[in-house]
Amino acid sequence: MARQPDDTTAAKFKSTDNALIRELALLLDETSLTEIEIERAGLRVRVARNISIAASMPANFQPAASAPAAAAAVDAVDIAKHPGVVPSPMVGTAYWASEPGAKPFIEVGSKVSVGQTLLIIEAMKTMNQIPSPRAGTVTQILVEDGQPVEFGEPLVVIE
Repeated sequence: MARQPDDTTAAKFKSTDNALIRELALLLDETSLTEIEIERAGLRVRVARNISIAASMPANFQPAASAPAAAAAVDAVDIAKHPGVVPSPMVGTAYWASEPGAKPFIEVGSKVSVGQTLLIIEAMKTMNQIPSPRAGTVTQILVEDGQPVEFGEPLVVIE
């Protein structure tokens, strides 16, 4: 069972605990330590920072071309800002057709009208049709059939 400090020690610690914790946090920053623990008058204080541990790579490891990966990240941001993008209204799994093996609702180059079903998103065992918010031509389908999607994730681009 943990030892409880007496009331006078606890009261004394409460008056200086903020200053002590701030001082220890500054010391962590200055020394690049990950944690510090001290004990005063029977009270123990531990201050630690969250750290992420990187996996070690072999010395001869050559990363794949990073320029295309960076370009893909920039493209994803650009697509999200595209005026014709249709974002996911919910979290779930996107499907191109009403059932496996059926013809997809849309394809790249398809002409769509307002309210036409673009995809289905399954959420909590419910199939939700995603209607087109505008008329136009489907220029990109940004999700794969059966792919999990997040709220706001770009699904389709209609121009």
